[in-house]
Order: sequence, then structure tokens, then C-alpha cells
Amino acid sequence: MVRVGLTGGIACGKSTVGKMFSEMGAHIIEADTIAHELYRPGQPVYQELVNKFGPDIVRADGEIDRPRLATAAFDGGRVQELNQIVHPAVLKRQELWMHQVGSKDQYAVAMVEAALIIEAGAKGRFDKIIVVTCKPEQKVVRYGLRSGMPDSAARVEVERRSKAQLSDDEKVRRADYVVDNSGPLDRTRQQVERIQAELKVLAKRLAFER
Repeated sequence: MVRVGLTGGIACGKSTVGKMFSEMGAHIIEADTIAHELYRPGQPVYQELVNKFGPDIVRADGEIDRPRLATAAFDGGRVQELNQIVHPAVLKRQELWMHQVGSKDQYAVAMVEAALIIEAGAKGRFDKIIVVTCKPEQKVVRYGLRSGMPDSAARVEVERRSKAQLSDDEKVRRADYVVDNSGPLDRTRQQVERIQAELKVLAKRLAFER
């Protein structure tokens, strides 16, 4: 099995690229999906977040209001506090998931999609890191379309969230593979096909070495 981290800046198309890899046979899990589970009432992470950021982040139905939590963390300069609570639990769940994938298929490509793999110091947990990039203006447009925001509001949000991440240039310097998602999807898919082919070969080699 080969353990792969798929990362990139906000609205660069990580999920789109991840879906392509999945269609080509890779096993994919999103860190956001794991976080959603950990944020649910009754989970230790849920209680820690409420204790740290206060009851205002809880909706009337008892669930955590993720946009309100994000505002409290980013606008309040408390991103590190949020990360210290969430990241260890997410990483633990990722490790469990990858172990389960490998136990079922020793030649698997197990891929974790997450925005802050490098920033969280988790790069060493993976055999390979893939970074997805696109042009800065495309991030604004894509985020606006995804969230229903006008370009002006989307630009503010993209800039705010980007400050909590390494620059694309820095991510690329630390990547094993780069997917340029700034062009047509067909071009993106061609890059994914090439990388997936190499990962499958590597997965088989690592299965024999480990």
C-alpha cells in the first residue's frame, strides 16, 4: 500500500482531483468528513471546542455551527487553538482508516484529502504528497460559486483562509507531485492518470518491501 496526502490551497479543486483519483481506483477519505464526525455532540472534540470557544458556536439543534466557529478562529487569531484540538484527533482517525484499507488491499493507493497536511506537520505520515494548484483569481471565482458569495466577499474569505496556510509556492516546493488545475478538466485528468499509474506501481513495490 502507498499512503498519499492530497492537499492544496482553498478552492484549488482538491475534491475534484480527489474524485478523479477515486474513479481510477484510489481509496479516498476527506479530512473534512472526519472532522464533521468528530464535531458531533458526544465526541470529545465537540466538548473541547465548546469549552474553548464558548456556547455561541453551538446551533439551536446542538450541532456546532462551523461557519461561526471558523469566524471565531480566523477573525480572533485563534486558528492555532482550533488546530491543536482538531488536528490530533483527525490524524488519529486517518491512521486508523489507512490501516483498515491496507489490511484489505496490500496494493491499495490510500489517499487522504486535507488542506493542512504540511502545515499540521503530517507530511511524514505519507509516502507521497500531491499538491493541487490553480491561479489566485480562479480561487476567488470558484469559492464564490461554491458558497454563493459575490466576488468581493469571496475574495475577502479566500484571503482570510489563505493566511492560515502556506503559500502555493511553498506547498509545491514540498510536493512529490503537482496537479495544475488551472486549465480544462481534461488536462487535469491527464495529470491525475499519470500520477495514479505511478502510485499503483509504487504501492506494489512498497507491499513487498514492508
